[in-house]
Amino acid sequence: MPNIIKDGAIVADTYQLVTEAGALPAQDIVVSLDVWQQQQDAILAHPHKKGVMLKPDQHPEVIANDVQQLDMIALDFPAFADGRGYSYAALLRQRFGFTGELRATGDVFKDNLFYLKRCGFNSFAVRADKDIHVALQGLNNFSESYQASVDESRPLYRRRFA
Repeated sequence: MPNIIKDGAIVADTYQLVTEAGALPAQDIVVSLDVWQQQQDAILAHPHKKGVMLKPDQHPEVIANDVQQLDMIALDFPAFADGRGYSYAALLRQRFGFTGELRATGDVFKDNLFYLKRCGFNSFAVRADKDIHVALQGLNNFSESYQASVDESRPLYRRRFA
């Protein structure tokens, strides 16, 4: 099993990606949006943890009514320059109320972990050619943030006098 960063620690990834409709493996699964739409009832009846992976052109509104039934949502970053996943993460946490594991996948590495965390991600599948131990340090690149975000709702000037 490959490793991921989850809640600030390096752990084994227990999810298997399922991209084609059919029999579901007897373990935690994360399915593509297509598979979710084709087999939603079977996936919800699956006895293990379940998640959905969204690509950048798949807005989270398509699963907004289902997020409370999911253990994990993965947002794919095919390229560093594609920032839609940051906005999608904030929407999932703030507007749609998702409280489960929110995972960044794809072009994920040390330099963007801190910012991904600020938007609501708590799990990171680091790019295969990057050292996961080095990437883990990226969660603590900065000791303070001025702006409010998903991970801290009050801006620094409000926290300073609290």
